[in-house]
Amino acid sequence: MRSLLVALLVAAPFAVGAASAAPDDDTAGSHEVTTFSDTEIVESSGLVVEGDLAVTMNDSGDEARVFTVDLRTGDTVGVTRFEGDADDLESLAPAGAGHVWVGDTGDNNKDRADIEVTRVPVGRGDRSVEGETFHLAYPDGAQDAETLLAHPVTGRLFVVSKSPMRGAVYAAPAQLRADGVNVLTRVAEAPGLVTDGAFLPDGRHVLVRDYVKATVLALPGWQPVAEFVLPRQQQGEALAVRADGTVFVSSEGADQPVLRLELPTSATAALRGTPDPSASSPPSPSAPETSPAPDPADSPGDDDSGGPWTIVLFGALGVLLLGGIVRFLRG
Repeated sequence: MRSLLVALLVAAPFAVGAASAAPDDDTAGSHEVTTFSDTEIVESSGLVVEGDLAVTMNDSGDEARVFTVDLRTGDTVGVTRFEGDADDLESLAPAGAGHVWVGDTGDNNKDRADIEVTRVPVGRGDRSVEGETFHLAYPDGAQDAETLLAHPVTGRLFVVSKSPMRGAVYAAPAQLRADGVNVLTRVAEAPGLVTDGAFLPDGRHVLVRDYVKATVLALPGWQPVAEFVLPRQQQGEALAVRADGTVFVSSEGADQPVLRLELPTSATAALRGTPDPSASSPPSPSAPETSPAPDPADSPGDDDSGGPWTIVLFGALGVLLLGGIVRFLRG
């Protein structure tokens, strides 16, 4: 019971903040596309959508596998098993036609020397593969992360760490090495409690989510340009953007629906209004380990992910709630 109260205490300021800060026109609409019918999909923590197929995987505790689901029926039509440990699978990202990146990026205790990303084929039919695995390490110590991003043009990978107040965006090297550890570069700050995200097709915007809201980030500075509330889910964690720009979300839990989002006016206006920061046209994302990309050092750096008064307000709320819980537990 005490651990439950502490968890509620941590989540309360964010939930209250999202509810109080978003008017009706800053709430995403949604339509249920399908429901995962596979009884072995119980913790959909990552999501990639290509055409009428969705790829997902379970959170930590499962084996090294991903599921391909037909969005028209909700049935699993393929399972890819790959070699290697599945320490804490938390994230998926597109990796070219018929492939996904699987991110073994979770690290709740922040004690991993490095994390892994593996490129595997997906689609209809079951298969067992070795996969292409690459090791990544943070420049500033171990981090917990549930979000793996792949640029739709360059294929470059980015990892977004997960922290209560705010996380960070880390860029992988433009060319990943399989014979050593690839050191990430911290390029910007990120909103707090990010559980998933994806690039928009233009390659100039990223959509990240937490348990209750989503934020549009604009490159190259990764600055937030819009924020909106997501539809209620049992434990919404995953988000995908299809090549046509359609946004999908899924949730942990058995028999959970996949939702197609209708972005609110604030988000669509932000997407239209941000100028193109780059005119480069790098190669196809089918081989991200060899594709050139803009130097992440060109980013202006760590941008503030929220106004100071917002932080002060909900920080104070958290302190008050903490005091109340402590008095309750001592009583």
